[in-house]
Amino acid sequence: MTDRMRFGVFHAPYHLPMGQNPTLALQRDIEFVQMLDRLGFDEAWIGEHHSCGCELIADNLLFIANALPQTKHIKLGTGVLSLPYHNPLWVADRIILLDHLSKGRAMLGLGPGALTTDAYMIGIDPLEQRNALEEGTDVLKRLLVGETVSIKTDRYTLVEARTQLRPYSDFEVAVAAVASPTGPRIAGKYGDGILSIGATMSAMAPDGVDTLALHWDVMEEVAAKHGQVADRSKWRLVGPMHIAETREQAREDVKHGIDAWFDYFQDVQSAVHFEVAGKSTEERTDFVINSGLGVIGTPDDAIEQISKLAAQSRGGFGAYLVMTHEWADVRTTEKSYELMAERVFPAFQDSVGSLQASAQWAATERSRLGGDQMKSVLNAMEKHKQEMAAAAAAGTAS
Repeated sequence: MTDRMRFGVFHAPYHLPMGQNPTLALQRDIEFVQMLDRLGFDEAWIGEHHSCGCELIADNLLFIANALPQTKHIKLGTGVLSLPYHNPLWVADRIILLDHLSKGRAMLGLGPGALTTDAYMIGIDPLEQRNALEEGTDVLKRLLVGETVSIKTDRYTLVEARTQLRPYSDFEVAVAAVASPTGPRIAGKYGDGILSIGATMSAMAPDGVDTLALHWDVMEEVAAKHGQVADRSKWRLVGPMHIAETREQAREDVKHGIDAWFDYFQDVQSAVHFEVAGKSTEERTDFVINSGLGVIGTPDDAIEQISKLAAQSRGGFGAYLVMTHEWADVRTTEKSYELMAERVFPAFQDSVGSLQASAQWAATERSRLGGDQMKSVLNAMEKHKQEMAAAAAAGTAS
């Protein structure tokens, strides 16, 4: 396990059920990131989507630029920027600019694009998206290190292209991995991080594929081939959670919106790699819990889930990211994240171990030191008594 597990969110966002005021929903997204910053979350990854009606952030770099001055510490990343949709020269220019504006708090997450409807609208064959991601990342990485690039592809032409501004920091780059080996291949080639969006999907994977093993094994193999080191601290696992003081309360909380979330994945979004099952609220809640997809329960259930993933990863990972949702109402959702910061973080960050050790040591020494303290009090009282008696005697003698 890494020394200190980081915590964050993977925020599409899913504003469900449909029909919400989009302006207010986007404002809630900013306020949500502010809350995470206040609670001590380490990072937030923001999605890019252009269709399907509920994932409203079309430009995650623009959203991050807006959120940065309204937060203090949290790092903000594109989760993900769909590289096949963009010219890599402009992506390089924009992330370098954001790196300067953020003084190193920006991160770049890359992916092929999750919504086939997005790709369809700009004429990209979904069968080509992963090849386009590999090709585009090669060009982008060359531009980020200052190379001059000339290339002609089916999507763009670059002629002696270069970035005029150098990066402010050695900002993190991570690549999305769901079901295919494409993300780990790219990350391994460049020594970058992985965003395992399919981290909790092993139970739903075809032919019993161990998704985490696939991600890491490919990453290590390709990294070794290219002289890179596969760094577990750069590995981020993603999964949904909602926690409350009791399991019964958590189940009651998610009645607010879990059906709309399931309806979206079952009837609207064409992401067939993310299959969910169930028709009634109870069936759907049970599916999340029993399949291992996520947690609807208590802080202890969240700790158990993350611990299982750590064991399954065969060596640990660097960060757990909550896949955000609106299963519960706004206030109850905020309480879930507060419980996570208060009760789940310490189990993986050793932030209270020294406090517990101090309390235990004090308890073992309480009797002895308390007795000594009482003796000290009695001695002080006796000394005072003797001094007063001596002073009285001296006064009588005079």
